[in-house]
Amino acid sequence: MRPELFILLAFASAASAESRAPQFQKIELGTHIYDGGWEHFVGGGVAVFDCDGDGLPELFAAGGTNASKLFRNTSREGLSFRADTPEPLAITGVTGAYPLDVDSDGILDLAVLRVGPDLLLKGEPDCKFRRFSTLGFQSEDHWTTGFSATWETNQTLPTLAFGTYVERRNPDGPFETCGPTVLFRPTGDSYQPPDHLEPGYCALSILFSDWSRTGQADLRVSNDRHYYVRGGQEQLWAMEETPSLYSKEDGWLPYSIWGMGIASRDLTGDGFPEVYLTSMGDQKLQIFDPKAGGPTWRDATFGKGTTAHRPHTGGDGRPSTGWHAQFGDVNNDGLDDIFVAKGNVEQMPDAAFDDPNNLLLQKENGQFLEASVEAGIASMAKSRGAALADLNNDGWLDLVVVNRGSELEVYQNQPNTENWVMLDISQNKSNRFAVGSFIEAKTASGIETREITIGGGHASGIAGLHHFGLGDAEAIKVRVIWPDGEKGAWKEYQSNQIIRIER
Repeated sequence: MRPELFILLAFASAASAESRAPQFQKIELGTHIYDGGWEHFVGGGVAVFDCDGDGLPELFAAGGTNASKLFRNTSREGLSFRADTPEPLAITGVTGAYPLDVDSDGILDLAVLRVGPDLLLKGEPDCKFRRFSTLGFQSEDHWTTGFSATWETNQTLPTLAFGTYVERRNPDGPFETCGPTVLFRPTGDSYQPPDHLEPGYCALSILFSDWSRTGQADLRVSNDRHYYVRGGQEQLWAMEETPSLYSKEDGWLPYSIWGMGIASRDLTGDGFPEVYLTSMGDQKLQIFDPKAGGPTWRDATFGKGTTAHRPHTGGDGRPSTGWHAQFGDVNNDGLDDIFVAKGNVEQMPDAAFDDPNNLLLQKENGQFLEASVEAGIASMAKSRGAALADLNNDGWLDLVVVNRGSELEVYQNQPNTENWVMLDISQNKSNRFAVGSFIEAKTASGIETREITIGGGHASGIAGLHHFGLGDAEAIKVRVIWPDGEKGAWKEYQSNQIIRIER
């Protein structure tokens, strides 16, 4: 038996022999549509975060040429929202957004991605926002489609990375005219002028991750091969004083796809994150190889049943186009599943028009099984950004999906009998939400490791509670390895509750 498969078996939940499909119910939200011309064929994200302090997350949805919109969470037992958009958020040209606490005041702020200058908005009580006036952040005019942030050593402000797409003002474009990844690094209490990480190959998703568990988060970039400059590929930037690209000599395996989304999660139980990459025509699951001694991920797509390369229902046999990807335990059996948002770019004849979203349930043997039809979320809309998040604090992950040219969709996950916990992680210092920490959760089945990150997906970010499905386990032991490497103590908690852990 392969070692990785043995580990997956050892970490399996004892809840059932086969993964049970969750049951989602679509709720009415009110009309909101992401739309626009070719500059909004990509993008279309959503930020999920609590901006009014009631413990329930709001939804901030990009609109493209329509104004973006904030939906306040009014849920009780069932999900409900009302549109209530403050003027600073009712803006056009928005492709996506990511919540983060830039100034570490305990109130979440927003990085807003745009076709045009990006925005860094300070969050204030009761979902009020304004531009930061003291940080020295000044965005250039880009077509921005990716974002990630991390706190580097001894910095009180986060390092911000914006992934840009086609350089739309280049008269020789759009082919082979990709913009750079734009990096804002702080000095003290303000930002330096940005660095341009080049070459750029039209990034559609970027993610800071401490893949090596050394305390340094490097920047993974997933690029759209359709616009590659010759020789383009996926990228991993080493975040040294002067960032540099990892190469084949370092263990990085050259890889070219029409990259659109990144999801990261440790699936094998070795403490190192795997990645799931979406693209046009292919989706890729890559397993980290700790024996290689470098940034080496090896393809496991076909072996694990995660190809999702053609529509699984609807009768359209052409290749799929994947966008947002996210790991999450949607049926609380203790095994991470994968959601993939799908949809034709616009009218590309070689790609599927009827391209339903995927819900890949992980089974106890480490294989994945398609279940979106059974779960009730196999939308045929042109989906883009999305989020799996518990929107009403009942311990079950709900789903929000942004669609190009059609309405935003929200689905409530119907609770079942399996157990869960959700963790609220914080520290009373800069980087309040402890980005860069690793959560270790231990049950009788083993230890699950979770890195706290900002970024990835497709133009969509989540900040808030960290959800763990427990299957039939009634208790869990948890510790946090904080961003500076300090290891918290193991503590045991009973299942089915929100647990607050403050450093």
